Amino acid sequence: MNWLKTLFPRKRRSERIEVRRIPRAEHPISRSQFTQATLRTLYGLKDAGYQAYVVGGGVRDLLAGETPKDFDIATDAHPEDVKRIFRSCRLIGRRFVICHVRWGGEVVEVTTFRGVITDEHERDETGRILADNEYGTLETDAFRRDFTVNALYYDIRDYAIVDFAGGLHDMQARLIRLIGDPELRYREDPVRMLRAVRIANKLGFEIEKDTAAPIPKLAGLLREIPPARLFDEVIKLLQSREAVANLEGLHRYGLLKQILPVTDSAMGDARYGEFLRQALVNTAERLANDQTVSPAFLYAALLWPGVVREYQRLLQAEAQHPNDAISQASERVLARTLSTIMIPKRFSLPMREIWALQPRLEQTRGGRAKRLLTHPRFRAAYDFLLLRAACGEVPQALADGWTQAQTGELTAPEPDDAADGDEGVAPPARRKRRRRGGRRRRPGAPAPTPAQ
Repeated sequence: MNWLKTLFPRKRRSERIEVRRIPRAEHPISRSQFTQATLRTLYGLKDAGYQAYVVGGGVRDLLAGETPKDFDIATDAHPEDVKRIFRSCRLIGRRFVICHVRWGGEVVEVTTFRGVITDEHERDETGRILADNEYGTLETDAFRRDFTVNALYYDIRDYAIVDFAGGLHDMQARLIRLIGDPELRYREDPVRMLRAVRIANKLGFEIEKDTAAPIPKLAGLLREIPPARLFDEVIKLLQSREAVANLEGLHRYGLLKQILPVTDSAMGDARYGEFLRQALVNTAERLANDQTVSPAFLYAALLWPGVVREYQRLLQAEAQHPNDAISQASERVLARTLSTIMIPKRFSLPMREIWALQPRLEQTRGGRAKRLLTHPRFRAAYDFLLLRAACGEVPQALADGWTQAQTGELTAPEPDDAADGDEGVAPPARRKRRRRGGRRRRPGAPAPTPAQ
């Protein structure tokens, strides 16, 4: 970002923010960096007579030298106009209508310029805006954005960058700063507290002190956010390259306690704090290697400290069988978690299977081990066991034994193993005994004739 130094030779932020247009010759963003779907949407709106800008994270990340995940577009066209221009457009959203324009497998998000916030906007008792379908101009839209670095617009007409809120200055200063009064803006949408942590760590920026100050006091507002929305935000935070820094930031600002209290309570424990960090380090490494990461495995790791504590309590205090204890512990921890954040069944069911296999992986008798190797969730449970061994929860020799087991180095099945009937694995079928003497004939019935 050395080009910014020529625009802002002084590091002191000006008290008065002026609108700036940075011509193409003075910034590094090229149209070639946008996807074809983004360009087709931009030019479709422009050719129809509307303004069209790339805005938000796409512009911010390109200026910071990062690769954007996607590109959002802001326009003065109303949703019905966008739908008329693009036949593949779908309108979604209740609080504010958003247009999704599909081009093959890519979806471009298009929003109409938002208007000024007034007392007429519908709010709940905490100050959160509930309805927001008021349209405005490019300038009013800029000041409705959350952070200054997200209020940068790329104009498709002359390829200039438009900056209303001092975002370029904060890019140079490496600061995440809210536009407007921080407490009011957090009350309007508490998810902004999570975004501040995520964007700061993604770019290696600091959260500006006035922007950071109200977060601990207002963290409880996250409980007013729909659980499904929180699930998506946690995935963005913890299924990323900056996952460890995000987890520690959420804990430091008191945000983690509101969305994942089980995970937050484990952060002060040396063993399980290390377990969580190692799980997120592994996630970051898989993402860096373009490998898939399952939210089920991620959430299984985040909630495991609570599950294992409850599991051990049931074993010791109530003397339950390990299989029953792990099942009951899983149910209780999930029930507490679902009161604050939604976890879809397509993820919660695999999570429970990963947890349920842990006690069984600690039983290494030959026949039982062979059957576990064929379990559809074995690989995920094995990877989970490796994490437990890395933080010292189970012996490393146990994890090494399962590593060797996958190469065929297993002991012969013991005679009684075949009759154990582990949960989820059917025992071998018994061979039927052959009848002797044939079927008994009724008195007086004729003898069967021999087959020809």
